[in-house]
Amino acid sequence: MALKRGEVPVGAVIAHKGEVVSRGYNRKEADKDPSAHAEMIAIRRAAKRLKTWRLSDTTLYVTLEPCAMCMGAIIQARIPRLVFGTFDPKAGACGSVFDLSADKRLNHRVKVSSGVLEDEAMALLKDFFKGLRGRRKGRG
Repeated sequence: MALKRGEVPVGAVIAHKGEVVSRGYNRKEADKDPSAHAEMIAIRRAAKRLKTWRLSDTTLYVTLEPCAMCMGAIIQARIPRLVFGTFDPKAGACGSVFDLSADKRLNHRVKVSSGVLEDEAMALLKDFFKGLRGRRKGRG
């Protein structure tokens, strides 16, 4: 969905006891909102649907390693498990730049599984940014 709308192609799904309860995709450009990341949208929707901010029986699946903002929200929501596709060497907060998922100074730890469909996720993102650079170059 994000790709079709010209957004960075990141999508997120939250499952609760094996059932998908929310979805989100990047909407920063459409919403003119720097917090409109796929994870943030999925977390808000899951909390609303489950009628609680404590998402303690859930798993968050996302295309790209979450940034510090999203990891902060994951920790605040008490999401116990995170599964993501590819690492983000510029902003990732699960091992690339930071590792908030296991920081003992925080009140909650997140079990992380990375590299799930990594090649597909990486190819999607690389193609998007290659196309974006090509469009910008063509204007100049």
